[in-house]
Amino acid sequence: MIGIYRKRFEHIPALVVVDSEKENKPLPVVTYIHGITSRKEQNLSFAYFLAEKGFRVVLPDCMLHGEREEGLNNQQITYRLWEVVAENLKELPLIKETLDQEGLLLDGRFGLAGTSMGGITTSAALTQYDWIKVAAVLMGSPQPVRFAEEQVATLKEMNMDLPISEEEQHKLIRDLGSIDLSKQVEKLFGRPLFFWHGEEDNVVPFDHSYSFYNDAIAHYKNPENIRFRREIGRDHKVSIYAITETVNWFDMHL
Repeated sequence: MIGIYRKRFEHIPALVVVDSEKENKPLPVVTYIHGITSRKEQNLSFAYFLAEKGFRVVLPDCMLHGEREEGLNNQQITYRLWEVVAENLKELPLIKETLDQEGLLLDGRFGLAGTSMGGITTSAALTQYDWIKVAAVLMGSPQPVRFAEEQVATLKEMNMDLPISEEEQHKLIRDLGSIDLSKQVEKLFGRPLFFWHGEEDNVVPFDHSYSFYNDAIAHYKNPENIRFRREIGRDHKVSIYAITETVNWFDMHL
């Protein structure tokens, strides 16, 4: 039977989804990061299918989300996207170290995946942590500098007031260079990496992941370790096909 357990990784509330008979045994782990304005519970179906394959699945609530919400509306949270991504990157080692210390991570087999903001976090994390063995990015951008530049340009075209000054905007975009996977593809080290993206996505542009994939595949000695799945007519919403393909990816590589 698949069980759902509440757990705190210090200050981070999370759900852990795992076969109840293996709850206290070391297992390969997939940590799945939710999207902006979402929460951990919305990825339970994903976690269930992964747990059926023998993984321990960790679903954390990101800063400002779920149990960590601070009364902000969706627009206010969205304006703080990059702050949340930065916090996610700081918190990932805490999740891994806790699992290691508790003897729940099997042979260092730690995988990472996410939707939208979670996909952005996943791509960024690959520039920081070589202990991530396998990754999956669902409708996220591995080009945060480009994405932030386009976000700012769009808001200005709409004559919307930005919550930060022009100088702060430039600094934010410069700082994102350090976590921009498209600018340091060599840090993939040939690790298995999966992308899924709907062609009609109007939130995170399809071309961000697709153009990256076409550049990155040349860096792989084994091209089978990087895969891109596109879905015609699909917008910014994960499909059953995407879930199935992602689960199969981790089952194959982690």
